[in-house]
Amino acid sequence: MTRQDRIAALKQAAKERILVLDGSWGVMIQRRGLTEEDFRGERFAGHNAHLRGNNDVLCLTRPDIIADLHDAYFEAGADISETNTFSATTIAQRDYSLESAAYDINLEGAKLARAAADRWTAKTPDRPRFAAGSIGPLNVMLSMSSDVNDPGARTVTFDQVYEAYREQVRGLYEGGVDLFLIETITDTLNCKAAIKAILDLRDEGHEELPIWISGTITDRSGRTLSGQTVEAFWNSVRHCKPFAIGLNCALGADLMRPHIAELSRIADTLVAAYPNAGLPNAMGQYDEEPHETACSLHEWAESGIVNIVGGCCGTTPDHIAHVARSVAGMAPRAIPERPTAMRLAGLEAFELA
Repeated sequence: MTRQDRIAALKQAAKERILVLDGSWGVMIQRRGLTEEDFRGERFAGHNAHLRGNNDVLCLTRPDIIADLHDAYFEAGADISETNTFSATTIAQRDYSLESAAYDINLEGAKLARAAADRWTAKTPDRPRFAAGSIGPLNVMLSMSSDVNDPGARTVTFDQVYEAYREQVRGLYEGGVDLFLIETITDTLNCKAAIKAILDLRDEGHEELPIWISGTITDRSGRTLSGQTVEAFWNSVRHCKPFAIGLNCALGADLMRPHIAELSRIADTLVAAYPNAGLPNAMGQYDEEPHETACSLHEWAESGIVNIVGGCCGTTPDHIAHVARSVAGMAPRAIPERPTAMRLAGLEAFELA
């Protein structure tokens, strides 16, 4: 099956049923109790910085673990599994002095996800599985000052963020992903740099891959960290005609629901949601049981506000198995037709009919 065949199958599947994404990678990797030596492997045995906690580098040093986790989520019922590349940019990898390995992490992470998706597609040819290239947020922001005393201060430029994402996107593309997932977005301008990197790849003659954009509402204010409402965020990114728009992380399902309902009302594309397993407790752990997460997402599906569901922090293959069963056979959200209007955004949305 060619990549374009897989993309066509993905779009067709989204018309027929609610698709299921995988769950948390961090919580599952933590459960392995890995040592510094696991993160270093042979390639980085003599590296001059600590690597423990750099989960993305495991694509290079413990690919067996990453392959196992893809299999666990596909076995649980996921249609789509993400690459283990959430922080695999030169900017984020600078914390571990591994900027030079960023491309390789993305390339190998994509190959691992591609191989797992192909294995499971071969097992269930009537239900193909897909690999999404995970493009996470950065530890620097273009929209907000890095110095409380200087509103114009920034630690990076747009061009630097763009180049970091461009290298990541190129590695994911060449490794064989079916779509790009720009996720856990806290800063819309950072997101725009990632979008430009993807669109430029297409304009240079590469195959066009679907773009899935997932923002994060950071607290009860209903805004992203850079200050936008959900509608303003949508207006800011809709120009790239994404395959899906949605939210993930930060909130549990109960607090995320009104924002997903708002996206469902305004977005003329698929709506995706993958909340945390509730809010973290005092120890930073997530206590929400799989059936509780599934119950919430079942109600969303029943209300017709989602096309794709899954899990973020604290969710496990057991959570995803419950979610997959809870939405099986349910109709996906109908995509609304919205009247033509000029829609702009700052921190708030503006519409001129």
